[in-house]
Amino acid sequence: MDDDDTEGIAREFRRVVNMPPAALRKWLRTEESRSVGMTPDGEKVTDPKQDEAVGHGMGRTILAIRAKKAAQLDADDYAAMRKVIGYVHRHSKQRPKGDVTDTRWRHALMNWGHDPLK
Repeated sequence: MDDDDTEGIAREFRRVVNMPPAALRKWLRTEESRSVGMTPDGEKVTDPKQDEAVGHGMGRTILAIRAKKAAQLDADDYAAMRKVIGYVHRHSKQRPKGDVTDTRWRHALMNWGHDPLK
């Protein structure tokens, strides 16, 4: 991966991850955050006591990436950033009609660091 690729990925990651680290950290502690998404085995998460959803785990990864300086980012970080970018773009296209304030759709996106109401 050359510098242009990494710069483009980092730029788009910063654009789609629109929740500040403190807000994302606080969100990830909520029951709503732990009650949406899919497990790595493809099971729908509907209860905070279930196995962790992929998106919830990615929220923690996002916080770790955002805590690093650009020079500290490695290939795994850029792969995670590309995954976040792809998820946010795909999921955003599935926006339900009506008020999305308290929907699983919005909550799932927030686990990935993107609040569609911002």
